[in-house]
Amino acid sequence: MATPADLARQLLQRAADDEAAANAMLNVGSVTDAIVGFHAQQGVEKSMKAVLAANGVEFPFTHDIDDLVALCTNAGHPLPGDLRDVDRLTGYAAAARYGAEDPELVDRETALRWVTAAVAWARGIVPALEPEPEQGSATESGAPGDSPA
Repeated sequence: MATPADLARQLLQRAADDEAAANAMLNVGSVTDAIVGFHAQQGVEKSMKAVLAANGVEFPFTHDIDDLVALCTNAGHPLPGDLRDVDRLTGYAAAARYGAEDPELVDRETALRWVTAAVAWARGIVPALEPEPEQGSATESGAPGDSPA
């Protein structure tokens, strides 16, 4: 089973993948706004879940950005001001998956700006986590001040 730190890193990597997908499709006319919005929404969602996992906070299976914003805030990690109104991406989670009409909630550039900001914000929190040392490693043996031979 993955540790909270491992889960946080996995979620952050997937968020970065969604950011890259949204960026790659930004200027492709045959790709709908709903698809770009979907990847932006997914990247924001996974960024917030990465922060929650990094802090050992359980989170529900949800695509509701507003709910995740509240959980992050309660965990001591409020979103930065450049992510104001990011909850407007929530509608893209269902639209792209279930064939709903394109919600046209935000323009592509705003969606990309939000996912980029969310990934950067999460990277500022998640990378601080160090992998847990393996038991019996050289750094755990010996007295304080001793260096491994």
